[in-house]
Amino acid sequence: MSAQEASVPGLPDQPDLTADHPGMVRGLLNIAHALDHLFLLIFAAAVTTIAADMGVQQWQDLMPYGAGAFFMFGLGSLPAGRLGDLWGRRSMMLIFFFGIGAASILTAFSQNVWQLAVSLTLIGVFASIYHPVGIPMLLERAINPGATIGFNGLVGNLGVAVAALLTGFLIQGWGWRAAFILPGVAAIVCGFIFARHCPAETLSPAKRKGGAKVNLTPAMLARALVVMTAAAITSSVLFNFTTNGNGQLVTERFRDVMQDPAALGVVLAVVYAIASLAQVVVGHLIQRFALKKFFMFMVVGQIPMLLLASQAQGWWLFAALTGVMVFIFGAIPFTDFMIARYVDDRLRSRVSGMRLGVSFAVSSLSVWALGPVVKAMGFADSLILLAGFSVVTTLILSLLPSADQEQAATV
Repeated sequence: MSAQEASVPGLPDQPDLTADHPGMVRGLLNIAHALDHLFLLIFAAAVTTIAADMGVQQWQDLMPYGAGAFFMFGLGSLPAGRLGDLWGRRSMMLIFFFGIGAASILTAFSQNVWQLAVSLTLIGVFASIYHPVGIPMLLERAINPGATIGFNGLVGNLGVAVAALLTGFLIQGWGWRAAFILPGVAAIVCGFIFARHCPAETLSPAKRKGGAKVNLTPAMLARALVVMTAAAITSSVLFNFTTNGNGQLVTERFRDVMQDPAALGVVLAVVYAIASLAQVVVGHLIQRFALKKFFMFMVVGQIPMLLLASQAQGWWLFAALTGVMVFIFGAIPFTDFMIARYVDDRLRSRVSGMRLGVSFAVSSLSVWALGPVVKAMGFADSLILLAGFSVVTTLILSLLPSADQEQAATV
């Protein structure tokens, strides 16, 4: 859009999309991704302590009470994406910061399992805002979308690492309630800083001029979106099951090595920190290789790593689990990159919201089932089952348009 088009008399001012967001705004949008994942995983990191405090005999029996957070994390993406496009992404991000912070603090005051379940579900409602709103907002002015998505993914999954590390230390020092209160206060502070530094939107994304970077035919675009959603469902099952279950897996398999909650949190945090770097690498390489083949490579790599992790103990588990999470985290940027590549920015929050709404709502069942499945099958068979999900994801991805089909459709 030219400068002249941005100031046509009688029309609302068009935002300048030729310049990236201010550094503070970009930083807070990335921090929000870390907070989003952190809040969703505090419960999983603290579940053993919470179960003991609330008189629940085993952690597996308490896990289903956290499923509402992940169900709403998916379902809430639908209205969040629509409001982001039609109302404004800045306003929705302010609701995210203040809402998730308040919900986390409320969770700390839960006195029984049902109060806990309701509060966690409320965290999921506000957590659902980030992915369909924050990532499109970050990408709407990005010069290099691949690198932007890669770095954003790194920061987001460092939130997973921080959840394991911070929760362990806070539980040891001040109890599980502090593990919800401190991040809640931090999110609210970020909200005030974001409100101060992010300029008001004069025009909602849906009313701007735009266009997709790669113009697929309607039939190919529909197929790509269906494949993305189906692959996202199976991939989200792996992500939710591992990130919610790894804490207990490490506790079980490191029993003869260490038992200190803070030390185990450090082990898990290191796994996630290393794995998060994969997203930066993928972000820089995603525009250099054929998208379909590269995506399939990252998913196929999950299979042997999951099989190894199913049998490994102690430090061998650390190595295998790191490999598992490298390939799971490394596969995450592809769907956001495809939406940025195939979908007009005016529709991205809604398209992203629909994809996330379906995939995360369905995959939330993995959080509900985590405790009962591990209780019935054990971690070894559960990880072998997850390898089967990776096989299914690979088959789904084989239906994506190839590079030649993309080129033929764009010409």
